[in-house]
Amino acid sequence: MKLRSSRVLRLLRENRFAATMKLNLTDPRVAEMAGIAGFDALWLCQEHVPGDWTTLEHTIRAARLHDMDTLVRVAKGSYSDYIRPLEAGATGLIVPHIESAAEARKIVEWTRFHPMGKRALDGGNTDGAYCVVPVEDYIHNSNTEKVIVFQIESPEALEQVEAIAAVPGFDGFLFGPGDFSHRIGQAGNLTHEAVAAARQRVGRAARVHGKFMMTSGLYVPFEQLVAEGHTVFNLGSDVGGLNTWFQQRLELLAGQVKTLPPGAAPKNQSPYA
Repeated sequence: MKLRSSRVLRLLRENRFAATMKLNLTDPRVAEMAGIAGFDALWLCQEHVPGDWTTLEHTIRAARLHDMDTLVRVAKGSYSDYIRPLEAGATGLIVPHIESAAEARKIVEWTRFHPMGKRALDGGNTDGAYCVVPVEDYIHNSNTEKVIVFQIESPEALEQVEAIAAVPGFDGFLFGPGDFSHRIGQAGNLTHEAVAAARQRVGRAARVHGKFMMTSGLYVPFEQLVAEGHTVFNLGSDVGGLNTWFQQRLELLAGQVKTLPPGAAPKNQSPYA
């Protein structure tokens, strides 16, 4: 049996872009719909979303049906919080709020096997094909096809980003413009010059040390993100898409109401009039 390779890493090795979608909803059917649409990867969140481990495992399994990667943004915590998503079959992790090179090295130790790290060896779960594959294959696949992304989202982390980028064993950066803008007193101003300068500095550090850049969204012109070295593009979220669709439906109905002849429209004000 051959273990699954990362679709995102495969695309990047071919000098191609990868497209991701962030899921806040925990129904695995949403993941399957994204796979049918053709997304390369899903960004699954455990930092802000109240999902359970079993549902996460089902969502990861639904993604694999369509050869779609899953990048789980973990709840920042213990070793087990980082390892369980991998053993459930996730393609990789997004680790939020990285602050130093020492922290980066510790996470690499937790999430990579020898000789890259000190991860404890099991192999009896989804990622090891339930002990069906040789242990050497399992270790090699885990060290080469599992994606580790570090999220830079504070001024303190920015000052350490070059040292963080130099740490071996992880694959990419995700700059967090929302938290960074909040930390500098510009909450929600994702195009503020200080936010842009921070994003560009992270991109330079990534390029120097051979790490890829992932964007949280298309909040600046696409050409600019490409010029800065971004190659993995998150194109939005399920809740964002649904909100837009719900609003469009109500606007459609309101427009239809306005076309009704006199006397046919509702007499009382309604939510859609």
